[in-house]
Amino acid sequence: MSVTTHEDEVTSGSNEEPDVPEELARTALYERHVELGAKFAAFGGWEMPLQYQGIVDEHNAVRGEVGLFDVSHLGKVSIIGPGARAFVDSCLTNSLDKIEAGEAQYTLCCDESGGVVDDMIVYLRSDEELMLVPNAANSDEVVRRLTEAAPEGVDVRDHQRRYGILALQGPNSDAVLAALWIPVGHDYMSFVDAHFHEIPITVCRTGYTGERGYELIIPWDDVHVLWDALIAAGEPQGVVPCGLGARDTLRTEMGYPLHGQDLSKEISPFQGRAGWAVALSKPSFWGRDALAREKESGPARRLRGIQALDRAIPRPGMTVTAGNSGTGTVTSGTFSPTLRQGIGLALLPSEVSEGDQVTVDIRGRSESFEVVRPPFVKSSPS
Repeated sequence: MSVTTHEDEVTSGSNEEPDVPEELARTALYERHVELGAKFAAFGGWEMPLQYQGIVDEHNAVRGEVGLFDVSHLGKVSIIGPGARAFVDSCLTNSLDKIEAGEAQYTLCCDESGGVVDDMIVYLRSDEELMLVPNAANSDEVVRRLTEAAPEGVDVRDHQRRYGILALQGPNSDAVLAALWIPVGHDYMSFVDAHFHEIPITVCRTGYTGERGYELIIPWDDVHVLWDALIAAGEPQGVVPCGLGARDTLRTEMGYPLHGQDLSKEISPFQGRAGWAVALSKPSFWGRDALAREKESGPARRLRGIQALDRAIPRPGMTVTAGNSGTGTVTSGTFSPTLRQGIGLALLPSEVSEGDQVTVDIRGRSESFEVVRPPFVKSSPS
């Protein structure tokens, strides 16, 4: 999804409801979103809130106070059985030896050519139980690949509609959860199990915004109970319901890649700023040989941050000219509510360096940008 804003406008320049295809899935909170006046958009086969009171306001609430997102469209996949940890480690790129039970890890599922099928978070419960949270659009393919590869005794279970996920993000997130006696303060990229009014929840210190926050995994039929409680408890802390539009601008300010734009089967981890999550020290995982060859030779292109030198706003698909180095393409671009200027991620020839100036073709005009190292704004997730 690419959502772009300028000042307090959505880039469509219209207040009309975005077109939503028929036969999209809906989360358990759909009626809550309607009551809150959400504008909806299609995302990964789901009809999801794009915004409520406005993308910029929601973005700023997360940076300054706290925002609440429904991200129940994300996949939920459990891997259970003897050797489950070793099996997952033999499939995905990162090394599970780096984490212990109760911790989470960013990792990638690649194909044999080194292309990215999906990026995801893996939650390690024990050597015999893990939970994966892939992207909505790719969850079915991830489940299929794991199911086909699973050894006897290891069970791959798709829990898409068994659990929902709420993301409470922002500097006041601890205070909101503490008011409900939900555990807070555990380490970044860790999780604990708890109960809220006898409802089991997994409280994860993870997020996609660059701010301190939590992602809460809860039974599908009980998501509305926790949503309502968080809205009520968060009122003194300035909680704001947030849509995927703000989630996109927040992650772009951090330089976090979005699968389907900044990572894909055509954009490898080493090209897409995710090479740090590839453990070539492991003897095997899907795509290892191809990725080892690319690492040795060096990728021909790399994902870089670009920041406008004027008021221009880059959009995905726009052509970037990098002098004698050749051309590239904007993969993500938006108006940054924090910096109040255009920023983006662009796939550029590898010889392009930070500090270089490039031009972006914006509707026939050549606009100047500086190549920078993300994040564009200070990150404070821990």
